[in-house]
Amino acid sequence: MPRKKLTPEEERARIYAMQSIEREKRSLGYVHIAGVDEAGRGPLAGPVYAAAVILPDGIFIDGIDDSKKLSEKKREELFDIICENAVAYNIYSVDEKRIDEINILNATFEAMNGAVAGLSIAPDYVLIDGNRINGMDIPHETIVKGDAKSISVAAASILAKVSRDRFICKIAEQYPEYGFEKHKGYGTAAHNEAILKYGPCPIHRKTFLKKLLGEGNV
Repeated sequence: MPRKKLTPEEERARIYAMQSIEREKRSLGYVHIAGVDEAGRGPLAGPVYAAAVILPDGIFIDGIDDSKKLSEKKREELFDIICENAVAYNIYSVDEKRIDEINILNATFEAMNGAVAGLSIAPDYVLIDGNRINGMDIPHETIVKGDAKSISVAAASILAKVSRDRFICKIAEQYPEYGFEKHKGYGTAAHNEAILKYGPCPIHRKTFLKKLLGEGNV
């Protein structure tokens, strides 16, 4: 359900509240604070994406929010605004073969660490959506539902989600029978039916299909 339309004053107050964690870290002396989030942990196909974003102090981006709360059109608009205004950003993906090799949790950690490592400006503090991370050497903290609480994490959630959706829509042209452009690889009834009819394609995560197809059929 879409969020009710806020007045300009209410929207400014909402954005100001989303900057509270960044303000707190800056008060402790941190300068380059990166937000990190992922997209695509749950789908049956395709890579998991992560983005890391360092935003300027006090930036106001009208409408920014957790990517799941935004329409596709709004996410696309905000993607460009974030990229134009970020101090630095980086998008990193880990493909389905790697996911099958090391499992989705470790692949997500790898994507998040890769996104941070590739930033053109090294962050001195990292805010990560979720409740755990492995392999992060920079001072950091995990925030449950961080994409709704931190402007930097919200920005990362949008870059990761849009980048993954664009990739999946491109792949859909190669494998039209699966309808990837509609479900983005998630296990919808239509997607499951297509897998049962045509079998998995090269971008399917084999370890995610064992329940659907049976252990010996993947």
